[in-house]
Amino acid sequence: IRNPAGCIESLTSVRVFTAILILSNIMMLWNREYQEFDLVVSSVTTKLKGVAQTNLPGIGDVVWDVLDFSGLPQVDKNSFFVVTNVIITKNQMKGKCPEVPSKGRLCRTDKDCEKGAWDQQSHGIQTGSCVKFDVLKKTCEVSAWCPTEATSSPPRPALLAAAENFTVLIKNNIRFPAFSFIRRNILPQMNVAYLRSCDRGNDSLCPIFRLGDIVRGAGETFSDMAVEGGVIGIQIKWDCNLDRFMQSCLPRYSFRRLDEKESNRSLYPGLNYRFVKYHMVNGVEERTLYKAFGIRFDVLVFGRVGSAPQTSSARLLSRNYGVPFVKSNSHNLTAIFLVI
Repeated sequence: IRNPAGCIESLTSVRVFTAILILSNIMMLWNREYQEFDLVVSSVTTKLKGVAQTNLPGIGDVVWDVLDFSGLPQVDKNSFFVVTNVIITKNQMKGKCPEVPSKGRLCRTDKDCEKGAWDQQSHGIQTGSCVKFDVLKKTCEVSAWCPTEATSSPPRPALLAAAENFTVLIKNNIRFPAFSFIRRNILPQMNVAYLRSCDRGNDSLCPIFRLGDIVRGAGETFSDMAVEGGVIGIQIKWDCNLDRFMQSCLPRYSFRRLDEKESNRSLYPGLNYRFVKYHMVNGVEERTLYKAFGIRFDVLVFGRVGSAPQTSSARLLSRNYGVPFVKSNSHNLTAIFLVI
């Protein structure tokens, strides 16, 4: 060997280059830079279960089942709503009665009331008369369902706080069109016996959730949130890898509160809606008005899938480092042959 120092230097350079190449390939594999990706297409259905009994003021003990506490007909298809509190106005009939002071101005005489007037806060249309609301106040009389709803603050503690123990089964079907890949969160090995007994305390893939655990997972207290209601997000994340030796595609669940609970308390806090139940009493139509407070749960699905097309890793290394490559017949990943 005429120049042993030069040989040693060349050999060292080859080793360094090889080490850099191997490290770069490992990092590329770890970061999945060689893969092609597709975003998830998803559908969600939910099934609520639970029964609660509560004592409603002026009504007595009432049993609430799933049809009672899962109202809110305008709820989104990927959401469900659970009633947690309620204000009840009984025995309303069509007639004339004094407006609630907080909804209409106080008056002294009929001149202070405009016949036919109303606004967005009114319970009815003014008759033009000033009448007694109580021993201290007079308000404008309205044509409305009487008596009008007088209470605005929800009961504390919440009347349906037992909803904390209700459960929901979430069924999430996903598809990645580019790879014709379909999966759902109820995995093939999950049979009826499994779904009856699975517990998320020791099984993170269980698709049945206790509502109290969801709210707690979002960093909130169910009993506090149940008073005025709010919005909770149930996030399902799919990060799938379709490569043969690294194949994985399982859902990961997380929770967060979506509405702004720290906003000005006068700006319509929480979440509520109204509904009525009609009935006939001695031939006269009456109704019971319910102002229901509750928690809306929005199921939000995110995801992507990655898979390596033929020669993608080799081409990436060739482009970045100028290394020639030869394709092998192995599935997905391409073998790299260095030319020194």
